[in-house]
Amino acid sequence: MTRTVAPFTLRFLLLVAALVAVAAACGEPSKGDAKKAPSTPAVAAPGLDKVARVDFNRRAAELFLPLFWIEDKNGNNALDVDELAVLWGIGPAQAADAWLKDGAFTKAFLDAYAAMQQPADTGADAADQARRQAVLDELGQGRPTLVLTDTTGFSDNDKAIVKSIIEAAQLIEQIYAKQVGVAELRTTVPNDDKASQMLLHRNQTTACAAPKTEKNPECSAVKSKQKPSSGLYPAKLQGADGKFCEVLEKRKDADKLLHQFVTVTARAGGKSEGNAATDELEPVPYHVAYQAEMAAVSAKLKAAATHTGASEAPFAAYLFAAAQAFLDDKWGPADEAWAKMNAENSKWYLRIGPDETYFEPCSRKAGFHVSFARINQDSLAWQKKLEPFKAEMEGALAALAGPPYKAREVSFHLPDFIDVVLNAGDSRDALGGTIGQSLPNWGAVANEGRGRTVAMVNLYTDKDSEAAWTSQASSLFCKDTMAAASFDPKLAVMSTVLHEAAHNLGPAHEYKVGGKTDDQIFGGPMASMLEELKAQTAALYFSEWLVRKGAVDAQAAAGSHLRDVTWAFGHIAAGMYNAEGKIKAYSQLAAIQMGTLYKQGALTWNPEELAANGKDKGCVRVDLAKWKPAVDELAKVVLGIKGRGDKALAEQTRKGIVDDDQEFAKLRELITERWLRTPKASFVYAIR
Repeated sequence: MTRTVAPFTLRFLLLVAALVAVAAACGEPSKGDAKKAPSTPAVAAPGLDKVARVDFNRRAAELFLPLFWIEDKNGNNALDVDELAVLWGIGPAQAADAWLKDGAFTKAFLDAYAAMQQPADTGADAADQARRQAVLDELGQGRPTLVLTDTTGFSDNDKAIVKSIIEAAQLIEQIYAKQVGVAELRTTVPNDDKASQMLLHRNQTTACAAPKTEKNPECSAVKSKQKPSSGLYPAKLQGADGKFCEVLEKRKDADKLLHQFVTVTARAGGKSEGNAATDELEPVPYHVAYQAEMAAVSAKLKAAATHTGASEAPFAAYLFAAAQAFLDDKWGPADEAWAKMNAENSKWYLRIGPDETYFEPCSRKAGFHVSFARINQDSLAWQKKLEPFKAEMEGALAALAGPPYKAREVSFHLPDFIDVVLNAGDSRDALGGTIGQSLPNWGAVANEGRGRTVAMVNLYTDKDSEAAWTSQASSLFCKDTMAAASFDPKLAVMSTVLHEAAHNLGPAHEYKVGGKTDDQIFGGPMASMLEELKAQTAALYFSEWLVRKGAVDAQAAAGSHLRDVTWAFGHIAAGMYNAEGKIKAYSQLAAIQMGTLYKQGALTWNPEELAANGKDKGCVRVDLAKWKPAVDELAKVVLGIKGRGDKALAEQTRKGIVDDDQEFAKLRELITERWLRTPKASFVYAIR
């Protein structure tokens, strides 16, 4: 399970360029080097001051170019060689020296810079211009945000590991493209329509995802405006009403067809009329459905393992175990090996395979992804802080849940902090990114509380993210509330740590009521939302709980509360439902939380008072004195729903705030309008 950020929260169709660029950065030639044409000669750069930095990064995205202006280090308002990053996975296959060579910009780069100075192109076809303009509007709601990793100081073995994982990530992208149904659509985007190529890469689908354009029928990466069917089920089954999931759940063979590690196909020679209730269907294991790609991933992981050395034995064990799982879909041994890794026995973090289910229409199938990072040792301080309280934390949630739930013996790993190198497949979001994750979601490791929890601490720490947050928060908070708020990334980390720890506490995914799991009781989408609501509400609850225990400073807890409010504002601004009418888990849980705080008076709207920016009339004030009782009440309701499997109360709670509370809906509209003035982070990756 994950915690994401919409305005501060990693999904891709990677191209060969990524591999070549990384191979060059790592000092190891790719197999194709011998056949490549000579590199474009370097040329002296003129004063590159015609395009402002924010426009440079925006136009590079619109032109599907792998270029990013990191920062204006010397303040000369011009791009210098040491300020450029060449991005991974974006644009045509070109090595890094296509843009920079011998300390100078190449002609290819200067040509690209000249193109950036031209207006965005909507094409000559008048009938297609509305679509292409909508694509530009979609891209404009994202702010390219760089995650940069410098491997120049790495050992040769570490560089080889990076190279192998990058190659595996490229293959994962191919598998995920098949899962979401876009593998065959990439070739339908015209070569001269660079913005649509970027949309398909960024969103990993032809459809738009940003709040202002996701429901615009013109917004599509392809002229046909075709929305791809999920690649996990027969296309015939997937009607426009989206009801096929509910029908599948009622079949006698539902457990087999909806198993997380299989695709569903029509049985050869069987009845196939596009009827989810009566068609003859069969499950196909992932390692069979994606045999070629999974075998290739397995080989890459084994190659990485050969470079680990004696000091990285736990990492090597995971690489070999995961390599085998890609051949037989037996993920339990890989989970066991993965769970044995931590901040004290490895410098690497890697999770590769099928995990989360949010991406697909039934929220049952696991999406393939890669999360690759370096361990950040700062996590050890938090682990020492929370380790003595794990059993008590479980007991606290059990008390809130009430019967029939009983406190369990818990032994999960407290969060490791990681510095992300790259995300691929289901881990790469179009907008925003995952900032915390607890895995696995199934099997003995999950059931016995032995999973791993991580917090991604190098995301949203850049100056661009700070400026965006400050602008957004000051447009909504009253002056006194804004004065108590802080961008300090450590405050967001606190909430992430508690959120991810809470996934391992209380009634979780595999907990059963009457022999049924949460998926079976609530249905996939509602179950996913409730688990995230439980974890985030527990994070709000535990921050005050730990103050009483003397483990957290009261001022830090208050700052974390305000960061959590802005986190919720960002998800509220993303809208409650997607274009197909499915609930957005994080948006709805954020609305439930803020709607409850609003009803309890912990959050108030002051219509005549200026916001902290001194411009917007009307502002939100957070009354921290009323925070604890409001959160305590919410936690009791949410944990009780999960503990009893109370579907009726779950829907009543959700609908009462999300759909029926018209007063709070007006406040949500104001939050949305002000928050969306600033583009959301759209993470891009560079590896030197």
